Amino acid sequence: MRKRERENPCAICGHYHKFEEGEACGVCGHRLQGANEKSPHMPSAFPTEVLPTFLYLGSYDNASRAELLKAQGIVRILNTVPACQNLYKNSFVYHCLKEEQTLPFNEAVDFIEQCNKDKVRVLVHCMSGQNRSPAIVIAYLMRYKGWRLAESYQWVKDRRPSINLTSAVLKQLQDYEKEVFGANASSTPIFTTPNDLAFGFGFQNNTQVAASPPTFIQPISCPSFDLGAANSHGSGSFIFGSERQDQKITNTPLGSISGTPMDNSMDST
Repeated sequence: MRKRERENPCAICGHYHKFEEGEACGVCGHRLQGANEKSPHMPSAFPTEVLPTFLYLGSYDNASRAELLKAQGIVRILNTVPACQNLYKNSFVYHCLKEEQTLPFNEAVDFIEQCNKDKVRVLVHCMSGQNRSPAIVIAYLMRYKGWRLAESYQWVKDRRPSINLTSAVLKQLQDYEKEVFGANASSTPIFTTPNDLAFGFGFQNNTQVAASPPTFIQPISCPSFDLGAANSHGSGSFIFGSERQDQKITNTPLGSISGTPMDNSMDST
């Protein structure tokens, strides 16, 4: 390697590689993306910063890049997948969750909060960084930030758009929200996930319940148009303005029109 290259490390990852020429870093794999590769969902070698200078979210790939973690000042790692190995026990303090089917939210968020009290940076990761680890981070925001599930989810989603919670994990989060805020806590406006599971979205609303398709006020009576025998498909129903009780029947060349004088006047125009 030439002297000039040794004196000018990559400004992004801090390692020595020809970033401008598209060469991948031999240490962390970082490289310049092509124009057709740029995407908000493109995986990054760097974990996602959820809370500034404190809480980071990522995948097993992120957790395997010790040099990048050190560059970000991360010193503790919460491993949410028992099957994932803790690779750098001499360099980081690990806490590994043992539950495979259910997420022990209280255990996990207490570890994260201890990191906050100790003023150290912590990475929360699972295999892909899309399901288990985002759920733990969302649970932490609910427990220690006092944010409802919908607000916590949106905060994480805005910073890591690739998260994709399964219906089982989402159900655990909904149950945990009730545990944190009380079983009788009011619900928030909801939307339906691709798995047809209702999920809160937006801020707390004390009067809002599960969303339903919009309904429209049906008029008791409205103008009906009788075009005689030529129209065998029935009459259409329309209403303009509020319902009126002073209706009358007027004979016109088109047949009988039921409605108020104002209705008839509007129809004639």
